Amino acid sequence: MADRLDWFEEARYGLFIHWGLYAIPGGIWEGKEYGGGTEWIMRTAKIPFEKYKKLADSFHPVNFDAEEWVCKAVQFGCRYLCFTAKHHDGFAMFDTAVSDYSIMHTPFGRDVVKELSDACRRHDLTFCVYYSQMQDWADPDGDGNTWDYDPARKDFRRYFDNKVKPQVRELLTKYGRIGMIWFDTPYDMPRELCAELAGFVHSIQPDCVINGRIGYGLGDYRQMGDNEIPVLAYRGA
Repeated sequence: MADRLDWFEEARYGLFIHWGLYAIPGGIWEGKEYGGGTEWIMRTAKIPFEKYKKLADSFHPVNFDAEEWVCKAVQFGCRYLCFTAKHHDGFAMFDTAVSDYSIMHTPFGRDVVKELSDACRRHDLTFCVYYSQMQDWADPDGDGNTWDYDPARKDFRRYFDNKVKPQVRELLTKYGRIGMIWFDTPYDMPRELCAELAGFVHSIQPDCVINGRIGYGLGDYRQMGDNEIPVLAYRGA
């Protein structure tokens, strides 16, 4: 594990990019502005999934240029780049066989994760991905969406087996070396599933760093809240 963290401790500075369907409303839904991160708008505004998913019909960012983004990161002095492959809204910004709810089924129709990972390799920037492993407001069995789906009817294990693990496998097998996979908001996800997920990641890419938000101290380093700095350094067990 010490060797796995070496590059991360040496890098020290990276660029974290949140980008997805939530960029279209930009924090405003039906004329009302919602506070907090714009990536949370589906939940803060309690937007029905059937309405929210229609944003994909107009997602066509023709000016996206992975080369330009990565070159900017290098100019900024970054040593790694972490991109949101799937945030809590459940929308995949990569080519996934698991679901049609992805960037490949938009007017844009391009695999942003692939383009960024390729550009990072060309410029010797370590590529990392964010993946929301517990919250998924698009999936009836995922956590977080209580306005569309009855929590009592959720089967989280089914979501974990049928969506989380297959998509994590895709991210770890289709895009070359992944320096770190950045999980988020484990909340009350069972410890055994968090441990299973950590083991699953390292069975595919043993050197991939796992952040602390996998939960229960199972990550490779301590993870604080957003914009918080720990008092003491920490490496996971």
